[in-house]
This record gives sequence, structure tokens and C-alpha cells, in this order.
Amino acid sequence: MIESMTGYGRGESARNGIVFTVELRSVNNRFLEISSRLPRSLSFRENEIKEIIRSKINRGKITVNVTEQKESDGAPLGINTAAAKSYYSLLNQLRKTVKIKETVKLEHLIHFSEIFESNVSEEEENAVEWAVFEQALRDAVASLKTMRSKEGEELSKDLIARIAQIDVRLGEVERLSKERIPEERVRLSERIAQLVEDPKIINMQRLELEIALLADKWDVTEECVRFHSHNKFFLEALRITDAAGRKLNFLIQEMNREANTIGSKCTDVVIAHHVVEIKEELEKIREQLQNIE
Repeated sequence: MIESMTGYGRGESARNGIVFTVELRSVNNRFLEISSRLPRSLSFRENEIKEIIRSKINRGKITVNVTEQKESDGAPLGINTAAAKSYYSLLNQLRKTVKIKETVKLEHLIHFSEIFESNVSEEEENAVEWAVFEQALRDAVASLKTMRSKEGEELSKDLIARIAQIDVRLGEVERLSKERIPEERVRLSERIAQLVEDPKIINMQRLELEIALLADKWDVTEECVRFHSHNKFFLEALRITDAAGRKLNFLIQEMNREANTIGSKCTDVVIAHHVVEIKEELEKIREQLQNIE
């Protein structure tokens, strides 16, 4: 089923006091274009982030917005015992040197950040942070695709209905065209008979040949057959899972070409009216296709 290029997706993931919220906004675009606003801790992973999005989305202008929160309650901290003892000893020496009677207290020690250390290495912390973010990103991509699919389903219903209308009018054009050829044959014969005073001088074989050539020029059967074929392929393309936007745009161009040819061949007012209505539907379809992946 086709997908729209317009949509919104959101994903959130949390672990070890780290919370990431990822928001994706998508609008129509000729190619896939990704712009992102990332925290400093993720800026070096921008290419990896884009690859994750590219693996799921083919076209559209995607804006990535990331929010990071770190909760202090769950901070994996420990005490560096050696550093604490060293600072305590150093403070006692300083107290004796300057002859201060006040004893060394805990409040004096906590000013030295080296006393506290993380139980997790920087490499492990980065790995956890990336895992949390990646989950939020993949959830946001899945949410975005769900919305794009729902909108694509609605677009598909509209396009199918318009193709059905075109098929009906095309059938009328084909029917009227076939009825018009013998009528034009009689009209031409009568017109020539009026213009020529002596019917004996008319070369009937030549006349029949010219009428046959004109009838062939008026015949739009070939164009109608191709048009019906394009309609069939168009409906098939709507059902495929891969990005079909470019293929559908190509088919609509071919349909428009056939409509122009039919319009140039037929001078009948009723047929011309049907051709105008067909071209109006094609233009509406073309506008809708600008938003299909």
C-alpha cells in the first residue's frame, strides 16, 4: 500500500536515569532529505541516525528533534576510598600547619569531586546512552510510518475513485468515436455530392480511400486501449509495498499524453467534453501524487 510523505512520529525510551524523546516530522519532497537537532552527546552519530531512518523511509523531508534528560537519582556513583583518605590526611596536615583547632568534617571533604567516581566506564555509559536513544528513534520511525500509511490509505481510496471515473468517461469516448465514424463517412459523401455537379466525374475508389484515411485519423481505439492499460498499471502500483510515487507520476504523464491525442483527433463536442473532464481528473490525481512516497 502506498504511503504519504506527510506525517508525525514520536518515540520515548528510558534506562539507568537516561530519558530520550525523539520527534520526527515529515513533509513531501522530491528526494529523502534529513535534518536533525541533536544533543552534543549524539552529534558524532548523526550518520548512523540518518541510516536508521533511510532503512525505513525512501522519500520526504524529515526533521529530527531529540530531547535528552538525565535523572540524578539513578546515577551509578561510588566512593573512591583512596582519594577520600588522601584528602582527609591532606586537610589534617593543613589544619596542623596553620594551627586550626577545628576538626576535619564531612562537609569539607565533599567539595572534592574526585572522592566520587562512576561505577560505569565512559565506554559503557556511551553504549547505554546510544541503546536508549536508538530504541526511541526506532519507535518514532515506526510511529511516523504508521501515520504515513494511514494517510496513504486515504489517498489511495481517492485515487482509485478518480481512476474509476476516468474509465467510465473513456468508455463513453470510445463508444461515441465508433458511432461517429460511419456518420462522418455519410456526411462527407453527401458534402462532396453537393459540391460536385456531375457525380460521374467522382472517382469512387479514390473517394473511398480518402474517407478510409480520414476515418483512420478519427479512430481513437488505439489510444483508448493504451489509456485503459495505464489505468490498470496505475491501480496495480497503488497496491505494491515499495515506494511507488515516481512510477505513478510517470503513468499519469502517459495518461495525459493519450488524453491530448484523443482530444486532437476528435472534433465532436460531446467527446471533447469528456476529454476535458478526464484531463481535470488527471490534474487532481497529479496534485495528490506530489505527496506520495
